[in-house]
Parts: sequence; C-alpha cells; structure tokens
Amino acid sequence: MTEPTGTRPFAPFEWMLSLRYLRARRKEGFISVIAGFSFLGIMLGVATLIIVMAVMNGFRKELLDKILGLNGHLLVQPLESPLTDYEAVAARIAGVQGVRLAAPIVEGQALASSPFNAAGVLVRGVRAGDLNKLTSIAKNIKQGSMDGFDQGQGVMIGRRMADQLTVRAGDSVSLVAPRGAVTPMGTTPRIKAYKVAAVFEIGMSEYDTSIVFMPLNEAQAYFNRNGDVTAIEVYTDNPDKIQNYRQLVSDAAQRPIFMIDWRQRNATFFNALQVERNVMFLILTLIVLVAAFNIASSLIMLVKDKGRDIGILRTMGATQGSVMRVFLIVGFSIGLVGDLMGFGLGLLVCLNIESIRQFMSWLTNTELFSPELYFLSRLPAELDVGETAAVVVMALALSLLATLYPSWRAARLDPVEALRYE
Repeated sequence: MTEPTGTRPFAPFEWMLSLRYLRARRKEGFISVIAGFSFLGIMLGVATLIIVMAVMNGFRKELLDKILGLNGHLLVQPLESPLTDYEAVAARIAGVQGVRLAAPIVEGQALASSPFNAAGVLVRGVRAGDLNKLTSIAKNIKQGSMDGFDQGQGVMIGRRMADQLTVRAGDSVSLVAPRGAVTPMGTTPRIKAYKVAAVFEIGMSEYDTSIVFMPLNEAQAYFNRNGDVTAIEVYTDNPDKIQNYRQLVSDAAQRPIFMIDWRQRNATFFNALQVERNVMFLILTLIVLVAAFNIASSLIMLVKDKGRDIGILRTMGATQGSVMRVFLIVGFSIGLVGDLMGFGLGLLVCLNIESIRQFMSWLTNTELFSPELYFLSRLPAELDVGETAAVVVMALALSLLATLYPSWRAARLDPVEALRYE
C-alpha cells in the first residue's frame, strides 16, 4: 500500500492558513493596508462600472423611447410631385402588416410669442385621430384637452414652452411665420393668434420646449400648402427592424417617394452615445485593473513576509500545490468579497439613483442633472443583466489572474533558502 504524497486540493488546513493570513496583525499592518485598498478598489470599480453602464443604458432607452414615441420610425417624403394624395397613400401604408400608424404631417418653423416672451418653435400640423394614437402625447396632457382639436383653431404646446411664454391652457399665443401673403411689396410675415387648447409634457426638454401641434387643415392654410403635406410619418411595431418595412412601404405608396428611417435621422446622436459608453467602460475598467495590481503587490509582500512559514510548511510535507492554493485563496478572497460588495453597492445605487440625485441636489443646492443639458427630466438607470454579469465576471477574472504570479512564486520558494538565515 503506497503512502499518500499530499493532501487533496483545497483541504481544510489550506483554508485555515488562508483565513489566518487574511487577518490583520500588527507586524503585517502595511500589508493589510494594501490588501484593504485592493478590496476598496475592486468594490468601487465594480460598483462604478455597474452604475455608469446602467445610466448610459437608461439614457439610450429613455431617449429612444422619447424620440420614437414622437417621431416616425420611417419618414416618407414625396418625389416628382407634391403629396396631394396623402390620405390615400397614408391609408395604403397603414394597411401594411406591422405598421400601426401612418400620419400625414405639415411642418414649418415659426416664432411663438406672448406678452411676456418669445421663442422659436417647430409647428407640426397633424390630425387629431393620429395625435390620439401617439401615447407619448395623448397620455401626457397636463392642462386642457384634445376635444374638438380638428374643428377648432387651438394649438398644443409643451409644458416648458408654456412656462417660458408664461401661458396656460385657454390663453393665446401668436405665431409668426416668415412666409405669408405675397404683396406688391414682397412676401410679408404671417402673424396669427391661437388659443392654447392643451399643454403636454413628454419629459424630454427639447420637445417640451420647441414643438407646437396644430390641426392639419389649419397648418396647411397657415403655411400656404395647396392641399398637400410635407411628409407621412410611419410608426411600426418593431423599429429595430425598420429595414424590413422599407420595401413594403415603398410598394404600398404606389408613387415615387423618398424614405429616411429613424437610424439615419439620429445616426450622429446615437453613434456619439455609443462611443461615449465604450470609452467610459474602458476608463472605468482601469480602476478594477489597478485594484487587481494592488492585490498582486500585497500578495508578493505577504509571500516575502511569510517566507519562514512557507519553508516550515514545505519541510513538514506541504506540497508546492498546497502552498500555491493557500495564497490563491488569500488573493481571490479579497477580489471575490470586493466584487460581491461592489455588485451590491452598484445595484443599490441604480435602484435609488433618482432619490440620490435629488438628495445631492438638495444638499449642494445645485442642479446636478439639468434637463436643458441632458434632454431628460429625470436621471434614468437601466440594468442590463448580461452586461452586469460581464462586469462581475471580468472583475473576478482579473482578481484571479492577479494572484497567479505571487502564488506561483510562493510555491517555488526553496525551503532551505527560506530557513537559512532565520
């Protein structure tokens, strides 16, 4: 019967030694300080990565929802001749499977003014029935109502515009368009007063500040359209697969048209968001990487300090594998606990990020998330399970890699050399 040459991997004595080395001792105070900083670095790095990625995802999702909730996924514009047959074309496009709305619109720039202020606006002429199907507008009316929108000469404005002009539902605003009636003296601006029928709030400052909705017939008259419209906005069930609808919509139109989808209209904006997101991920990964190097340095110092202990263990029969596993457990434990604590901290902050923002704004008496700069009225956070898991696994992998060299160095230590000068 052969004698056993070593203990099984991760035996109880290896865990006991590892836990003993993890405890702070007076003469190992400096090593413990470095290990503590390594733990904090891993925890804060993981938490920061999770929070920043969640906020970036929240930004993209919220902006996408706001933009696609108001603007069509596919914009159909006329070629060769004006879009005077817009009702028939819109009806045919609306019949395409997967298209939930085809809305004819008239768009034009104007100046909105009140006795208190003035602002440049984008006027959008749209039918009341189509406007009712845009839930981002219909479900977010804060003042007034859309009753009789098509029959009256009232307009709908955003809440921020109402605040800027100091008007409410029922008040009047004057719209000034640069192209009005043609006279012998030239083209004169068109000025007309409209009653504010309703005030909406989408939650995206760019839209709440600058868009005025007007009945389609009134917009055609106001902008001198001879029975035609600017374009038809097409809303689909799946904007991410908008490419699949292009040919179907083109066939349904039965006339020469030019199409541009939401990705082309907002390409620069969303590409910039994606680049910023990737750069932030790389920068914040460096925090975790630095913390992993700290784990390696603290283990190297621990190995040097425990050279005599390693020599005694080896002379008592401990294998190189046992010594290596002891220091692997020490280093990986720091990374694992830091990783889990960072995950918990990141999750806690993401779930309460808006409350934290409001508290910090109150504490510092400053606006930390200005809607005018960031477009949204609240700080969003959207946790992606796959992305969060990737951050946690990456931090664990870096922690494990950081422990390999110091552990290998401890296992290779010659017990004779370790004990020679003791």
